[in-house]
Amino acid sequence: MVNLKKRSYKKELLDADDIPFEDIKQNMLELNSINSLLGGHKISIAGLNELLANHDKNKEVIICEIGCGGGDNLSAIDGYCKKNNIPVKFIGIDIKKECTVFAKEKYPFLNCSWITGDYASVDLTAGKPDIIFSSLFCHHFTEPELISMLQWMQKNSRIGFFINDLQRHPIAYYSIRFLSSIFSKSYLVKNDAPLSVARGFRKKEWQMLFSKAAIRHYKIEWKWAFRYLIVCKNGE
Repeated sequence: MVNLKKRSYKKELLDADDIPFEDIKQNMLELNSINSLLGGHKISIAGLNELLANHDKNKEVIICEIGCGGGDNLSAIDGYCKKNNIPVKFIGIDIKKECTVFAKEKYPFLNCSWITGDYASVDLTAGKPDIIFSSLFCHHFTEPELISMLQWMQKNSRIGFFINDLQRHPIAYYSIRFLSSIFSKSYLVKNDAPLSVARGFRKKEWQMLFSKAAIRHYKIEWKWAFRYLIVCKNGE
């Protein structure tokens, strides 16, 4: 039995620098399937909707994802915006060149600027996004790094930001370990999917992080399947 009372700090395989591109590609394809089947994309769209509640739907909205991976989240949001006649422009940032190259090739129809690099080093002053978000990204970081990330997201967004990430819970851990062992063809997914849950946070831990980041106004909602949607509107 894995002890999930405390957060794991074991590094995921995906965080290594020497992973072959084909392995990363398979990982990204399977993550898209997981996000689609388990409602991950719906959670991101819910976060977007909350931040756009008072936004002029005829005005173009600029949305930035940090840790964009293979671009599947941005593609899902683009489909939603097109259905609802919301003009949108995207910025996708990922530290791995393989991810941004893959995303650009897979989603050429996206009105997106793909940026390879550390999100914290990207200068967004020339085109400050309305909304910044991350999905399955935060659990890769330490608590001090996350405090800085929260402050960066607030500072660099006009409307606000949202986070879509995993709840650390035994059911989530053992379910994804079982499912990935049967259905996954990626050794990265088989190893990292349950580890991602073990590296995730619980509600009280998120509250502590926001307190240390000196951000008071935010909302945490539990979502199926064992995720948290955290929305922070600037100026509230």
